[in-house]
Amino acid sequence: MFASTSFADSSAAPAGVDSLGCLHHQLHQSQELLRPDLSFYRKRVDDSGVSQVRTDASDRGFLLGISMSQQHRRSIFRGRRGAQHDFARGGIYIRDFSEDYRADIHGAFDFMLVELPPRFFEYAADHAGVQRVSGLATVTGQHDPVLEHLAHALAPALARPDQASMLFVDQLGIALGTHLLQRYGGARTVPTVRSTGLSRMHEERAKQMLLEKVKGNVSIPEIARECNMSASYFLRAFKETTGQTPHQWLMTQRVQRAREFLRDTELPLAEVAVACNFYDQSHFCRVFAQVVGTSPGSWRRNSRN
Repeated sequence: MFASTSFADSSAAPAGVDSLGCLHHQLHQSQELLRPDLSFYRKRVDDSGVSQVRTDASDRGFLLGISMSQQHRRSIFRGRRGAQHDFARGGIYIRDFSEDYRADIHGAFDFMLVELPPRFFEYAADHAGVQRVSGLATVTGQHDPVLEHLAHALAPALARPDQASMLFVDQLGIALGTHLLQRYGGARTVPTVRSTGLSRMHEERAKQMLLEKVKGNVSIPEIARECNMSASYFLRAFKETTGQTPHQWLMTQRVQRAREFLRDTELPLAEVAVACNFYDQSHFCRVFAQVVGTSPGSWRRNSRN
């Protein structure tokens, strides 16, 4: 579903309106992670006053918003008539870009936003293994714990895009797309033969592709195509075969290589991190502790006792 990435992070943009209709000067945080078939944004306003959002009708598809903060209220206008809606943490809205949109947002807010262009519905259905749909139901203020969880999992990738694994972002994007199509698009799962895992040839090819790409920047759909299967089927088959998601497997391989450096060399942790394709020492230490249960320094000392 995804192939390339661009990102931006600005906290003091000049006056004007961004691509989602937010006034730059009102935003205290504006983050973007743009992918060919899904674009992720995080927008935050800290003031207690009223901020405004407005977009004219277009053919951009749909916009999903997920509230990351406790509560705010927005007045959404259709013509001259407005209706008030309260958003708690995990409250969502889905709106169609083909309609004019104007809203007054009362108080501080923090939103994760996902732009779904028209081509998303074709590709997402194929990769998620569900029926194709032409659009989504428009909802406002509804709580969705699944999307809330996915939004918080995506947040670090927008905050630190230089450290984000696009492999992990892809996995979250497929999960998000599957949920949206099924719950708000009415798509049903396409009957398929139950996955029994990857063949030895497909397993070896998938692992080779994962290891060849530096820092996890290989897409799930890219590997799935190589194995002649949908992205969702590949994810299930890979986990049945290895017991891990592709991202987890790749991190485990890098930790295993790091163990060899820690045991057999005197390289500083920062150099071990670079040699094993971690983003930096902090990323290396965090992943190592998650996989092994202790810090690299402690493991090195204990391995030599």
